[in-house]
Amino acid sequence: MNIREGKKEDMAAVLELIKELATFEKEPNAVVVTVEDLERDGFGENPLFYTFIAIIEEQIVGVALYYYRYSTWKGRTIHLEDLIVKEKRRGAGVGYALYKEVIAQGKKDGVRRIEWNVLDWNAPAIDFYKKTGAIVLEDWRVAQMDEIGIDNFLRNL
Repeated sequence: MNIREGKKEDMAAVLELIKELATFEKEPNAVVVTVEDLERDGFGENPLFYTFIAIIEEQIVGVALYYYRYSTWKGRTIHLEDLIVKEKRRGAGVGYALYKEVIAQGKKDGVRRIEWNVLDWNAPAIDFYKKTGAIVLEDWRVAQMDEIGIDNFLRNL
């Protein structure tokens, strides 16, 4: 297995992994991002995200997609948006290798926190994170507003 930084030409394979994750998370029709979006947003003058790619036998089998955030309490942090491994490659250490790379990047960058979300029904992921020393918060809820919500909010001002 080889882990390296993602390249623009990897984004078609990354999009396929994103779609596989959406299916796993029971949201197969939720992905609207395109290869063009990923190429533009990850490889422009001011990238909005970064990736580490896992390769086995010249095939992309996993990705960790992360970006930098700012916490008013901690300062610069990393948000791990997604850690995705092809289903047939799970359990072989690919996810761990990608996870380790993101943690090492955070240490190298001097961030004070690395954070991510995990679905409450994904017990294997929760167990994995806890075993590595992560704290899975039980008392916070994720709040989101989609495009329809944004439009409705602004229309009702």
